[in-house]
Amino acid sequence: MDTAKQINVLYVSYDGMTDPLGQSQVIPYLIGLTKKGFSFTILSCEKEERYTANKEVISQLLTAASIIWEPVLYTKKPPVFSTLFDYYKLRKKAVHLNNRLHFKLVHCRSYIPALLGLWMKRKYQVPFLFDMRGFWADERIDGDIWKIENPVFRTIYHYFKRREIDFLRDADAVVSLTEAGKNEIMRWKSLNISAQKISVIPCCADVETFDPDKISVAEQHKLRLRLGLGGNDFVVGYLGSIGTWYLLDEMIRFFFLLKKEMPHAKLLFVTHDDPSVILLKVQQYGVNSSDVIMTSAERKEVPLMISLFTYGLFFIKPAYSKMASSPTKQGELMAMGVPVICNSGVGDTDQIVSCYDSGLTVMGDHFEETIRQLAAGRNYQKNKIRAGALDFFSLDNGIAQYHRIYSRICK
Repeated sequence: MDTAKQINVLYVSYDGMTDPLGQSQVIPYLIGLTKKGFSFTILSCEKEERYTANKEVISQLLTAASIIWEPVLYTKKPPVFSTLFDYYKLRKKAVHLNNRLHFKLVHCRSYIPALLGLWMKRKYQVPFLFDMRGFWADERIDGDIWKIENPVFRTIYHYFKRREIDFLRDADAVVSLTEAGKNEIMRWKSLNISAQKISVIPCCADVETFDPDKISVAEQHKLRLRLGLGGNDFVVGYLGSIGTWYLLDEMIRFFFLLKKEMPHAKLLFVTHDDPSVILLKVQQYGVNSSDVIMTSAERKEVPLMISLFTYGLFFIKPAYSKMASSPTKQGELMAMGVPVICNSGVGDTDQIVSCYDSGLTVMGDHFEETIRQLAAGRNYQKNKIRAGALDFFSLDNGIAQYHRIYSRICK
């Protein structure tokens, strides 16, 4: 687009750029789109501890990419009022920035930013992209963050479900993470929009960073020694935080049953979460703590960690809201050529596993058949799994899709 260099885009995120999510699911996209000529200003809510620790690194990264970063500090307490205060701060700063930069598009990541995008469209006629990232209000209920029996949370839930319809109807474009989420939206009788308005872009992986060919045998050997892993250990690896949605009990129980069939199995957690929470579950299920290894890693170290996995494991609560979710770890594991063990009923996850022959899907809590297949020594072609990631999860593909959306809105 010849005029792209004159197009200023405001990107609003309630997740911080100093959060792992911001570093994997925001910044790489925007750097790619900047290379296509768009000028970005990021307006984000930053958690104080992570902001203090990482602000210099992120600031240098964004400055090098000619991206303006306007952080505000995230407010944690009290519930509800803290979010209102954050929204007020975001809106105040957005008005100031718009008066100076005259944005041609507001890209809103999830629902709190979409409130701002909708307001700016109505007040300033600035087009906005609703990048929904999932059914946020339903996630708050399904994750027991909002108790529906509490009249305050029930009121807030219904408010956001009404606004959700406004976002979908009034946005100039919508991005869903999954086909399952898009199909669900198209079934809503309260909404009448064209299917062409909704683009499906999963949580993409930086396949240049997550590349098994960039990992040396010497690096792997050194890391195995540090973690106490033998060369013949069958390593089931978990990557990322446990959080609200990941079924820790089920994953530990799965490993307990797997260990009976495969004595050389080890469970490796690569997470910044409190190890004591995981160890408590390990003890509850009678798993030998020496078979469970816990470590943490910075983003640049994650590909090396994944390279030790025989399989990547993740079980996610298959709630209604999760049909619109795309686990970032699935693309990163596949990009490293690592097959996955996952449960069904979460977004497009099981369809992706089936389509690209990239692992095993567990139905409910029926672990036995999956364990039998693992014990039988199912062989996967790592290069084919990586090819699946290049086809479905490539960051370049995601950037190209966003570029088409931006170009259509800003033409």
